[in-house]
Amino acid sequence: VHFTEWGSGDNVIVMWHGLARTGRDFDTAGLYFALKEFRVICPDTIGRGKSSWSSAPEKEYQIPFYATLAEALLNKLGVDKVLWVGTSMGGAIGMYAAAGPLKGRITQLVINDIGPALNPVAVDRIRSYVTKTVEFDSVEALEAALRTVYKPFGALTDEEWRTMADSSSRRLPNGKFALHYDPAVMQVFAEGVGEFDMWDSFEGIACPVMVLRGADSDLLMEETVAKMKEKKPDLVAHEVPGCGHAPMLNVPKQLELLDAFFGC
Repeated sequence: VHFTEWGSGDNVIVMWHGLARTGRDFDTAGLYFALKEFRVICPDTIGRGKSSWSSAPEKEYQIPFYATLAEALLNKLGVDKVLWVGTSMGGAIGMYAAAGPLKGRITQLVINDIGPALNPVAVDRIRSYVTKTVEFDSVEALEAALRTVYKPFGALTDEEWRTMADSSSRRLPNGKFALHYDPAVMQVFAEGVGEFDMWDSFEGIACPVMVLRGADSDLLMEETVAKMKEKKPDLVAHEVPGCGHAPMLNVPKQLELLDAFFGC
């Protein structure tokens, strides 16, 4: 597992990305918290970015295995307690880990635009684009596609879009470019996402939880957040304006929500 690391403080934040993304999505947030004397660890999930591809995708491209890898990574780094920020899939991993292998070690959990249940219409939308292997003639062409697909992330600078394109691309043998993930990741996702139900994990979380919902999100529905509040009356919940699925956590108003929750 490859990871990007920011800062060197005693307090550690793990920031885990979404389904088809990489840890580099948190460059802005990582620097922000490093300047506040946090150590920030941003992994590339197996099968994405600079991490290796699995030889057993049906077994390993699954939430429980990702949580096992997270536990192994923290053990290898000598990290005991962490704050966890997870966007989309990263939030699902956080829920599973906080209720299971990392229970007691995740001390605060932020789940960004995901919940224990998903809107099937949004799942179909995501499935429609991540399961296609598209080739691009240049990184610039790939960037243009990312700007369209990830417009719901909210306001990104040109530099942030370029960083996303650079960190999301891989060169193919024919000289063209494709997105930097194992196509098998998306095949496993497409086949299994219909069974997504994480209410047991959510109810098993003992640490404080904050959920962020993009105001225009089609994945995390308002009624799901309401049910989450019923299950956990102390849940901290915020709606993030100007975003769909999922807020990028790259602008002051979004980062300040994390500040307040973490008690910075």
